[in-house]
Amino acid sequence: MATENTNWFSFGQKDMTVFIFVMSLSGLQYAITEVLPEFDVGPLELGVGDFIFIPIVLVLLFRTFWAALAVPMGEVVFEDILLGDFNGLGVMEDLLLVSTCFFFAALLFQDPKNRRQLAAVVLIAEGLNEFLAMFVDIGKVYIGVEELEAVPGLPESILVLEGVDFITQMVITGIIFGVIPALYLYPKLHGKIEPLMGMEPYKGTRGASMVRGFSWKAALSVLLAFPLAFGFAAAEEAGFGLNVVWEPEFMEAYGEMFIAVPIVVAALVAIVVWQRAKHSA
Repeated sequence: MATENTNWFSFGQKDMTVFIFVMSLSGLQYAITEVLPEFDVGPLELGVGDFIFIPIVLVLLFRTFWAALAVPMGEVVFEDILLGDFNGLGVMEDLLLVSTCFFFAALLFQDPKNRRQLAAVVLIAEGLNEFLAMFVDIGKVYIGVEELEAVPGLPESILVLEGVDFITQMVITGIIFGVIPALYLYPKLHGKIEPLMGMEPYKGTRGASMVRGFSWKAALSVLLAFPLAFGFAAAEEAGFGLNVVWEPEFMEAYGEMFIAVPIVVAALVAIVVWQRAKHSA
């Protein structure tokens, strides 16, 4: 079990098992939400987004940096690569922001019995990630590597559109598909799933404040991740001949039924890891 006092980057057999398990389940939810419908309301796209309660609950259960890193890796492997839409430098934004924001929020979770604290860390994980991603998008428009499509000639409109999109994402992904199901799922899994993965359940401290879990090192990692994520996102848009993409676009070639491939592969990986962990426990 990792805390701010342990080496975040130590990586043993248990970490490998947890990493693959979280990556496969995160990839499964990313692949499923890929085919859910979205609705355009003016320049905004409204949709389910992600079933974020699945990866955030897993990160809160295992509390390692590798579990947090496995969340965006699930999207890269089971959505981007298997669906044939991999954009080299473009994936670095999520790898940096999602992993550091989720791990930072997980460290703040000090009392597993406190439902208000659970709701708060889910909102912090999703909100911090969306907030920084919003400024990455705004920054790309202002430095000129990405065109403003919504209201040409009115650069300030990007602030309004990104702000509205942020609020929408927090309501749909953060609360409806984040906090509400996490309040049910986390207590059901806590203490049951970790031993099967060779991990000790996090006991925390009854009544402990979230401030106790604040880590300057984790906060600094988020602050460092933001400019790096912006740099990779800008480089992806600018090109520079450095970006390596792989876009056979299987769904366009073989139809929407191809979405079954990453869903089945991700589910099989999760089942295999789960069965191996059960037999080893």
